[in-house]
Amino acid sequence: MATVDARPIIASGEEPFETIMAAAGALGDGEELEVLAPFEPVPLEGVLSSQGFSYEAEDIGGGDWRVVFRRVS
Repeated sequence: MATVDARPIIASGEEPFETIMAAAGALGDGEELEVLAPFEPVPLEGVLSSQGFSYEAEDIGGGDWRVVFRRVS
């Protein structure tokens, strides 16, 4: 499973979208990408869903979220 922790990227004032999309693009069928974020990344869920990914979002406390995206084969 690949992981992108977007929390430090966002905290530094940067945008993690390109990093996340690059990681998602490198996945093969059935592979997973874990994204950690300081909020539920609803727009990202929509973008990746439209590109053939399923996802499961989980509130992990402290305002942080863990979303696992899986490329649907």
